[in-house]
Amino acid sequence: MKNHFRLLRNSLAALRMAWRGALPAVLIPGADAAAAAVRSMSDAGLVRVVDALSALARAVGALQVLVAGEVARRSRPELGAEGLAKVQGFSSPAALLAASAGASVGDATALITVGEATAGRESFTGERMPSKHPFVEAAVAGGCISVAAAAMITRMLDKVALRADPQRLIETEETLTVAAAELSLGGLSVAVKYAEGRLDADGVQPREDELRAGRSLSIVEEKSGAVVLRGHFAPVEGAAIVGAINALVSAELRRARDAFGPSHPCSCPDGTPTEACTCADPVLVEQRTLAQMRADALADIARHVIGCEETTIDATTAVVVRMDVDDLADPDSVGVATIDGIAQPISAATARCLAASAGIIPLVLGGDSVPLDLGRSQRLFSRSQKIALAERDGGCAFPDCTRPPQFCDAHHIRWWDRHHGSTDIANGVLLCSYHHHLLHREGWAIRVVENRTWFTPPVHIDPAQRPRPGNNLRRLLLRPMVPGAGENDAGGADERAA
Repeated sequence: MKNHFRLLRNSLAALRMAWRGALPAVLIPGADAAAAAVRSMSDAGLVRVVDALSALARAVGALQVLVAGEVARRSRPELGAEGLAKVQGFSSPAALLAASAGASVGDATALITVGEATAGRESFTGERMPSKHPFVEAAVAGGCISVAAAAMITRMLDKVALRADPQRLIETEETLTVAAAELSLGGLSVAVKYAEGRLDADGVQPREDELRAGRSLSIVEEKSGAVVLRGHFAPVEGAAIVGAINALVSAELRRARDAFGPSHPCSCPDGTPTEACTCADPVLVEQRTLAQMRADALADIARHVIGCEETTIDATTAVVVRMDVDDLADPDSVGVATIDGIAQPISAATARCLAASAGIIPLVLGGDSVPLDLGRSQRLFSRSQKIALAERDGGCAFPDCTRPPQFCDAHHIRWWDRHHGSTDIANGVLLCSYHHHLLHREGWAIRVVENRTWFTPPVHIDPAQRPRPGNNLRRLLLRPMVPGAGENDAGGADERAA
């Protein structure tokens, strides 16, 4: 408990320092004064305060977990009406905590889940034993991860504990705990699903069969005349549907973007030269939402199937399945594979069946592949290189970005024109459009060290210029972090984003 209060005290001190660093004066009490103070902060100061508040929230969460675990212990079912929650007039400890915090029962249950999973235990002889999840316990107590992240990890580990190898269970807990400090909850969710598949490979096939058996598509015509579709698809079929729709939507978005290039008709009334015009021709502006564009794409696919001779789907659109070469070669292997853009792993058996399917590209890790380094002979990265970069970067390589490979392009780290950079894997990085332009605009540096990307922000964003590890959920689970990646390393590329 002393350590938890020390963490809380340190977090409060950090918040005070961040606030003073962001403002010329100390916070003046009062809501109006606080709002005015926040509005007067610099960008860097505001970010420091956000970080300090987040650290404070994690410190408070650590204390809540500790207390929730004890509330649950004193309200355990065998105590009956004498349990703490029942005595206080609540049906469960979660209801007591939810009422106190004004939160949902789900949030309170997460506190209890983590509290019980990280609490010390007693043996049959009364001896005190450590927590069954020591890495999660240490990360929560140290304010490194949130309660929600800890709950996600411990629930999965407890779910597969009886079927998983004990040593791999410990290693996975440690790896996921480290990853949770880097990732958003969305990114961590993908990592946890993949980790579950690796820990419980025997369970992937039954779950896959269950998902396939539960496939459905309902078609209802409403009184208004609108047709409503609602479907559930297994990962493999879902990946094909999502890939086709996204290909059409991406083509439309590119068309809309290109319509505002230097060649579009200028509509400026003052005669601004075409090459300097930044206005958008209202006739060419894309008015549809993404949801509407997806609906139109599905309708286009249906029309094409029943007789249309042409489609705007890019011929390079494909479903990419990734698996280890040993799992592909061994028909008895119970390993797992992944599909680009789909979080749920599939079984090795299903991946082997897909290997010969049209439109399916099996990327076998560790096996022979096509040449991937083109040097200066070609400016644009090839399709094979993009697939290989997707294996290394996992999609957009920018930290905590979860955009899948289908929404990313390969870019040179050392620029093709300015630095005469080569079109090689070591000089390539996979980025979504948003982060590509962000890195260009702000001047982030990118390094590749031991086949992993690292991103260093410019001084005006982070005066300390602490390198951030690139995002690859798969690799976070397969190998440890690279130490000292922020130091100069002759083996890494270090240039501004291209």
